[in-house]
Amino acid sequence: QLVESGGGLVQPGGSLRLSCVASGFTFTSYSMNWYRQAPGKERELAASISTYHPNTNYLTNYVDSVKGRFTISRDDAKNTVYLQMNMLKHEDTAVYYCNVHFLSGDYWGQGTQVTVSS
Repeated sequence: QLVESGGGLVQPGGSLRLSCVASGFTFTSYSMNWYRQAPGKERELAASISTYHPNTNYLTNYVDSVKGRFTISRDDAKNTVYLQMNMLKHEDTAVYYCNVHFLSGDYWGQGTQVTVSS
């Protein structure tokens, strides 16, 4: 199960922190992802974070449009992945989904709405 929280209404330039608590699988064994879907657009991968590796710590990737503004992180002790979103823009308005890829398929949270508006 993936349960997101932290969405809401924020003014342009503001910040939000999304959380996703995972259960039912071995969290430390899987990379985790945040996707988003804006109105009328396809769902896109916003950020991803790898499992822990002693030599590289956690590897992260971001879609170009959020680089430098969003930070994905994880707390393996709490089975939680975060998305810190700073300098939010109107175009960041979307439903944000936590995701994990299993060999058997993708698993999604219910989504949390982020609205950036003045």
